[in-house]
Amino acid sequence: MRALALVCTLNASPAPSSSQRLAEQVMAQFARHDVQGEIIRVADHDVRPGIKVNMGDGDAWPALREKVLAADILLIATPIWLGHPSSVCQRVLERLNAESSETDNQGRPHTYGKVAAVAVVGNEDGAHKVSADVFQGLNDVGFSLAPGAVTYWVGEAMQGTDYQDLDATPDAVATTTETLATNATHLARLLTGGPYPAV
Repeated sequence: MRALALVCTLNASPAPSSSQRLAEQVMAQFARHDVQGEIIRVADHDVRPGIKVNMGDGDAWPALREKVLAADILLIATPIWLGHPSSVCQRVLERLNAESSETDNQGRPHTYGKVAAVAVVGNEDGAHKVSADVFQGLNDVGFSLAPGAVTYWVGEAMQGTDYQDLDATPDAVATTTETLATNATHLARLLTGGPYPAV
């Protein structure tokens, strides 16, 4: 069982990132369920705008797409900006849109049978709205969502504390992160043993 985290911070490495920190905590919980994980910061790669599998001209998405398709579980980690997922997250969703027309030999999108989850951080309200936006996009292109498929932390509005600045993970976040990993792994194993039927 494999999990892939796409971290959609606006900052390329090695800049610190709250989204990266929460993604690392989710992946640590996946590891407790014998799920091997990989974390990729999307801003480190030249992912071109568009809705095709390959936009050509050095587009880095095809290599990332291979990793998405090789994983059983996809985690999207995004900050909240102006009440929305980051622009990097939106670009990932737009590129995943190409999967709607890419199918297996039974006519199912390659994403059928794969599970998705979301991690959200920010210093303003909007974690539920952001996760809902990302959930809808992921489900539209074929990913399945387990109960409790989001973990998040939102700091006090109009303040400067970031998740990465906290001395310790709040208990509520730790519990929610554990639930996300447990339920997503359970659903992924069920779908591995019983794939969706061809329509």
